[in-house]
Amino acid sequence: MTRLTCEDTYLIKKRNLKNNYYSAVFRTYSRVDRCRPGQFVHIQIPCSDVYFRRAMSVAGVSVKRREIEVIFKVVGRGTHLLGDLHENDRINLLGPLGEAFRWPRKNETTLVVAGGVGFPPLMYLVTEMVKAGRDPRAIEFFYGGRSSTDLIERTRIKKLKVNFHPVTEDGSLGHKGLVTKPVEAFLNNNRGTRIRLYGCGPEGMLKAVNDLAIKFGIPGQISLEAPMPCGIGVCLGCVVPLTRGGHARVCREGPVFDIGEVAL
Repeated sequence: MTRLTCEDTYLIKKRNLKNNYYSAVFRTYSRVDRCRPGQFVHIQIPCSDVYFRRAMSVAGVSVKRREIEVIFKVVGRGTHLLGDLHENDRINLLGPLGEAFRWPRKNETTLVVAGGVGFPPLMYLVTEMVKAGRDPRAIEFFYGGRSSTDLIERTRIKKLKVNFHPVTEDGSLGHKGLVTKPVEAFLNNNRGTRIRLYGCGPEGMLKAVNDLAIKFGIPGQISLEAPMPCGIGVCLGCVVPLTRGGHARVCREGPVFDIGEVAL
């Protein structure tokens, strides 16, 4: 885990992405150049009776402008208060926290599987890969949701020129059904290809993605979601069992784990 700081920043841009999703950009964050895809920040809610910070995956950064972006969905009181923030509001950030994704080898096809609010860290990963000169044609981005309104920031992904595969349970956009079905079809059609898989999303989806990677013998990593009251491994509120025995803290040893490492 990289060295972290706890500091005040200011909300300089907020966008309503519809369907209760928001993008929030904060400046100035002194450790923005230390952030890596897969890591998160701990945000202090500006309210006297909300005691615990909220863990938010980093969705993107601008090192030049010292800006950091998070994307979140309003699901409870804490995220509701975040959604009510105004530009120039002061927000305290703790981070960067957690372990980051390891990049694929240059001869590997990158297979990304995102579901719901698991989208931001994977968008960050793919964005950084393309910026670093990786061939976007060797990146397969599968993005699943209940309906088309759950698939946010599609334009940003398309601008990266990667192979984009939208999947919705109701069939309102792209393939109809669960996102793991077209992923399995892709793996079946590309046996013998060097593939590295990355996943982030709901627990059920992650289990299915993890099982598929094991079935096809594909290496990769998944990023877990869990309650993280402290964010630094002290409170043990985010402990998960490991397949080899023992336990790990999602906030400290994760949130990124190798395929097959966590007992899902």
